[in-house]
Amino acid sequence: MDVRAQVATVFHLDKCIGCHTCSIACKNLWTSREGAEYMWLNNVETKPGTGYPTQWEDQTKYQGGWEVKGKSLKLRLGRRLGVLSNLFFNPNLPIMDDYYEPWTYTYEHLFNAPPSSEQPTARPISKVTGKFMDIEAGPNWDDDLGGSPVYARNDPNLADLSDAERAALFRLEQLVFFYIPRICNHCLNPGCLAACPSAAIYKRAEDGIVLVNQDKCRGWRFCVSGCPYKKVYYNWMAGKSEKCILCYPRMETGQAPACFHSCVGRIRYLGVLLYDAERIEEVAKSPETEMVAAQRSLILDPKDPTVIAAARMNGINDEWIGAAKKSPVYRFVKEWALALPLHAEFRTLPTLFYVPPLLPIAASSKRGKYDLTDGEFFSSLEDSRIPIRYMARLFSCGNEEIIKTAIKKLWAVRTYMRAASVGDISDQRATSAMSELGCTPEEAREIARLTSLPRWSDRFVIPPYQREDVIQQLTSPIGHKAQVGFGSNVPVRRGP
Repeated sequence: MDVRAQVATVFHLDKCIGCHTCSIACKNLWTSREGAEYMWLNNVETKPGTGYPTQWEDQTKYQGGWEVKGKSLKLRLGRRLGVLSNLFFNPNLPIMDDYYEPWTYTYEHLFNAPPSSEQPTARPISKVTGKFMDIEAGPNWDDDLGGSPVYARNDPNLADLSDAERAALFRLEQLVFFYIPRICNHCLNPGCLAACPSAAIYKRAEDGIVLVNQDKCRGWRFCVSGCPYKKVYYNWMAGKSEKCILCYPRMETGQAPACFHSCVGRIRYLGVLLYDAERIEEVAKSPETEMVAAQRSLILDPKDPTVIAAARMNGINDEWIGAAKKSPVYRFVKEWALALPLHAEFRTLPTLFYVPPLLPIAASSKRGKYDLTDGEFFSSLEDSRIPIRYMARLFSCGNEEIIKTAIKKLWAVRTYMRAASVGDISDQRATSAMSELGCTPEEAREIARLTSLPRWSDRFVIPPYQREDVIQQLTSPIGHKAQVGFGSNVPVRRGP
């Protein structure tokens, strides 16, 4: 057992209001400079929708992530020799039209325009060419279906839906959408790392954060292609690749990442997971419909004495083990089985998990009141305006039972809490809903508390980094020879 520590995250989609405060906080802090105008290390997408960059989920187009060929796990991009043959022409690279051409406005014209009978305007001007341009796309072009349902109909996840289900999604009286905030997943088996010809991308041993070494990066951009989530960007001014660093300078001082700290809906949770690195290749090769369960099995119980002993042997100190025991991510992902990875079929084993959304879930209304004639306060899965097949395509590799179980448990918790707080649902009905899923009243109350009433320390369990000890250890002769202890340069797997 090779126990490693990973700083992991959970986003609770039922609480996301799509305000983009997280995106702006990240943009102001990390990408407000020339060459990075189009970079959104954090972006919020509307689903159904094509996302950013356009149709990033379609790996027949971009060839990102991994696939199983025979008994081997291979990059979709191809073998290393094939990758090198495309060094100067990469057909799977997103082009500017897949993002958008960054622009500004001629604001000075508003102040310096000569006298005229017409109101002066600030025309858009390209940040790349410096020429006037017509704006045809943007980072949130189809936000709230604002780009018209035409964009949303190109969502790759609609492929499995029937014509009737697709039509229902965009029918005015049934129109529904929800938000998915996205950052780098800091995967356990990152495709960007394995695709980089210059070995510029690495995974930090102490916390699992995936970074780009700017000194080694040669701007080949295979990391952009290799990442199926398209969360690595190319800085056209610097000639280097850049990506989300999970604000590790903030975390090293005990602060939450900027997008987490600024989140209005408080949808974000951060904590430590312990996992068995020896099983990464085995799990990544799992059958597609079993990927979610296999990834859960990779996560270890931080209270298990065997796991604790193995973690200590690998240099993980007791403070980090203690943080893993209190991790909200472990509870959502492993203990409660509510949080699921986004597109686990890409086989990168992402460490950003999502609690799926329930809204809109209310029963039908008549004369302004809920119609409870059937005894159900919430609508059934079959009547959900978001088809289960669509949700399964996003969060459970098409395995509908996994997403159904998670949603039913969320419904059961809501039913129980409404029965306790409002009283318009019978206690018997609430208890029955939970017993079917093996959820106890204590567990329901804890899920509700961590969802709706969490304190800062509940949402963010940030372990002490003790960077001064790490630096001293790595720079000392003994540290270089032994290479053990917390924060040491433990060799990190570069993919199977």
